[in-house]
Amino acid sequence: MHDVIVVGGGPAGVTAAIYANRSGLDVLLIARDAGSLQKADRIENYYGFVEPISGAELLQNGLDQARRLGVQFVTAEVTGIQWNDQFTVSTVDAQFESASIILATGMPRRKAAIPGLTQYEGKGVSYCAVCDGFFYRNKTVAVIGNGAYALSEALELKHLARQVYIMTNNRPYEAEQEDPDIIIKTEKVKQITGDDNSVQQLVLASGESLPIDGVFVAEGTATALDLALKLGIENDGKAILVGPNQETNLPGLFAAGDCTGGLLQIAIAVGDGARAGMAASEWIRKKTGMKSQTVQWGTRD
Repeated sequence: MHDVIVVGGGPAGVTAAIYANRSGLDVLLIARDAGSLQKADRIENYYGFVEPISGAELLQNGLDQARRLGVQFVTAEVTGIQWNDQFTVSTVDAQFESASIILATGMPRRKAAIPGLTQYEGKGVSYCAVCDGFFYRNKTVAVIGNGAYALSEALELKHLARQVYIMTNNRPYEAEQEDPDIIIKTEKVKQITGDDNSVQQLVLASGESLPIDGVFVAEGTATALDLALKLGIENDGKAILVGPNQETNLPGLFAAGDCTGGLLQIAIAVGDGARAGMAASEWIRKKTGMKSQTVQWGTRD
């Protein structure tokens, strides 16, 4: 049995695994992939990088660091978590047991089946308005989505872009609010087109071609919520509710990163992961009487 199982391989999960590991615990990280961050072409707002870094490279650096420190990894999709004095994590073909759990699966975006979407990722198709909105100052952008998350991305973009559309892609608009400066179009998007380097237009089912400079995908829910609901974890219907140390209402289960709501930023996810890793370590030490390991965490000037 492991001391800690971390579910999720993004910045929050990997950071949590590193901190728990450095406390002397046996840590297993289970993840199918690293989420939408690996599609980010340029990251320029993360501390310590003078030059832009891609999401894929940043994620790989974190994974390499965790492996070097001794974190164990399993590449699999988690299908369920059960609790009966200890936790049992189920994947498609295996089960793993642990004393504690850290949920850090992020908030994955459901990818709409639109021709051209994958082709233009990094060339005008983005998954983060805060990260990439700066590149579309005084330009025209479209947000694909039909809920509150799509609206929040559009509101972030409207302060930068010349014009912002929300494209619900043949679904009803479900956000509770509207903004007079944001145009909502419910038609189905048939295709994203452009040249070899950039997006240029959206082709709609009516035959209309909408000139566009950028497309932001804003669909998805936190899959961590599905796992948490079965365990009776408190939530607000969209995110897992946590305390100041990322603890949930179920002792031994912690959550970190985008699945807990708030600002969906790498720096915040990393901070959440650090808190969750240390809190899980402290919880296990109190439960088992394990002595604290002496670890050089570093100092703050």
